[in-house]
Amino acid sequence: MESEPWKYEELSDVIEAMCTSKAEEFRLLGYEYVTGKDIWECVSSKYAKEGQPPLYKLVNDIYSLKATTYMNYLMLAAYRGIT
Repeated sequence: MESEPWKYEELSDVIEAMCTSKAEEFRLLGYEYVTGKDIWECVSSKYAKEGQPPLYKLVNDIYSLKATTYMNYLMLAAYRGIT
């Protein structure tokens, strides 16, 4: 049984809530200026080459994102001039 590809538009509120929750977690760890949008940009940046991941992978990537991974993403983005 194959699952249908999910549509970002249908789940955007749920995904936004997950990213906001992760940003709140980072703020509790002392990263004061992290937003849900920042989390989404970090997580979704690795899908540029792969394309849209399965929903379970997206959820796992958001909730398992580590602060060090996020900081590495910011540093690389700064070097590339993205942010």
